[in-house]
Amino acid sequence: MKKTLLWLLIVMLSVSMIATFSLAGCKEEEAAEEEAVVVEEEAEEEVVAEEEEEEEVKEEASGELVFNSFRSEPAQKAVIEELVAKFEELNPDVNVTLNTTATEEFKNSVRLWLASDDPPDVITWFAGNRAMYFVDKGLILDISDVWEKADLANQFAKAFQSISYKDGKAYFLPEAYYGWAVYYRKSIFEEYNLSEPKTWEEFLEVCATLKENGITPITIGTKGRWTAAGWFDYLNMRINGPEFHMGLMLGTEKYTDPRLLKVFEAWRKLVDRGYFTENAASYSWQEAIPFLAQGESAMYLMGQFVLNSIPEDIQPDMDFFQFPIIDPSVPVGEDAPTDGYMIPAKAKNVENAKIFLTFLASLEAQNITAEKLGRIMTNKDVSLDIYPPLTQKSITQMQSVDALGQFYDRDTLPEIADKGMDVFMEFWDNPDKIQELLERLEEDRQRIFEEQE
Repeated sequence: MKKTLLWLLIVMLSVSMIATFSLAGCKEEEAAEEEAVVVEEEAEEEVVAEEEEEEEVKEEASGELVFNSFRSEPAQKAVIEELVAKFEELNPDVNVTLNTTATEEFKNSVRLWLASDDPPDVITWFAGNRAMYFVDKGLILDISDVWEKADLANQFAKAFQSISYKDGKAYFLPEAYYGWAVYYRKSIFEEYNLSEPKTWEEFLEVCATLKENGITPITIGTKGRWTAAGWFDYLNMRINGPEFHMGLMLGTEKYTDPRLLKVFEAWRKLVDRGYFTENAASYSWQEAIPFLAQGESAMYLMGQFVLNSIPEDIQPDMDFFQFPIIDPSVPVGEDAPTDGYMIPAKAKNVENAKIFLTFLASLEAQNITAEKLGRIMTNKDVSLDIYPPLTQKSITQMQSVDALGQFYDRDTLPEIADKGMDVFMEFWDNPDKIQELLERLEEDRQRIFEEQE
C-alpha cells in the first residue's frame, strides 16, 4: 500500500514538472514570437518613416528657385551653370532661374534686392562685415537648420564656422576661400642663401640682404589702396592680435589706441628703409608683378590669386611663406577672404533654397568647383590631390590658424574702410603725420558707427 502511494506521488510530481516545463517553453516561444513581431513592426515603421521622409523631401524640392550670382567671369560662370544643372538633375521637379551679374553691378544692386518684397531665393556674397551688415538689418534668413541637418560643423573647419554665425545662429554658407601669404622668387632666395623667415627679425634681415644687393625686397602697387590695407591687417594682427584687430573692425576699439602706434612704427621701418617698390601708387597690383617677374624685386604680400597673373615661365620659381610672427604671445590670425551663399529673409522659395544650399555644401558640389577652378573649398573632405603643391601648402598652413580675417574692406563698414585706406596712403607719403591721421580717423569711426545705431 505504501509503495503504491509512493509511486502515485512520483507519477503526479513528474506530470506536474513536465507540465511546468511545457508551459515555460510555451511562454518563451510566445515571448520570442511577440518580440519578433515587435521588431518586424518597428522595421516596417522605420521603412514607412523613411519613405515618408523621402516623399516629404521630394515634395519640398519642387517648384521654383531664383539664384542671383556675381560669378560673371567665363570660367566661374560655367561652373555655376554646371552646379545648377547638377542640382536640377538631382531635383527634377525644381526649376532654377540663374541670374548672373558682374560683381560691381551686383554689389550696387544687392541692397535693393534684399529690401524688396520679391528678392531672389539665394545669392552669392562675401563673409565678414559685408554679410553681417545685412544680417543686422534683418535682411538675411537664419539657416541654422541647414547647418544642423547637413552636419556642416563637422564638414567645415572651426575657423569658417566662426565667420558664418552671429549670436549663435548661422546666416552664411562658406564655399571657397583664398589665403594670403608672402610670395617670393625661390631663385633669388637661393642666390643669396636666404631661408623663409619665420620671425620679424628674420624678415628684416632678409630685406636688408636683398636691399644691399640691389634688389627691392617687397613688390607692391597701391594704385588700388587695398594692397596697403593688407599690410595694415597683418601688422596689426601680428602685433596686437586678431581679437583687437576685429574689435577695431567692428568699431569697439579706437584708432587712437596707443597699441596702433606700434603697428605704424613697424610699417614705417619698411618704408623708410626703401624696402617697398618706388612710386608704388603709380601701379595697380597687376602692374607691379613685372618687378617680381623680372627679378627686380623678390617678395609680394598678396592673395593666392596672384599666381594666376604670374607669367607661366616664372610659375615654377614661385613659393610663399606665412607672414612672419612679430609677437609669439598673440594668437595667429590670417586673412582668408571667403565667398559663399545666403538666403534673403523675404525669399519666397525658402525650402528649395535650403536644399540648394545643402547641395552646394556637399562634397559632390565642392569637388566640381575645386576641379574646374582650383579654388580652395571649405569642405574638409575635398581631396588635397586635386590641388597643385602651392595650394596644398596653403591649405595645410590654414589648419593651424587661430582666427580668420576677411580683409580690411570686408571686415569693417565700407565707409570707415574708405577713410582708413585714405589714411594708409597718406601715412605712406608722410609718416610723421600718423598721430594726426589716426585722430582724424577716430573721429570718422565714431561718426560712422553712431550713424549705424
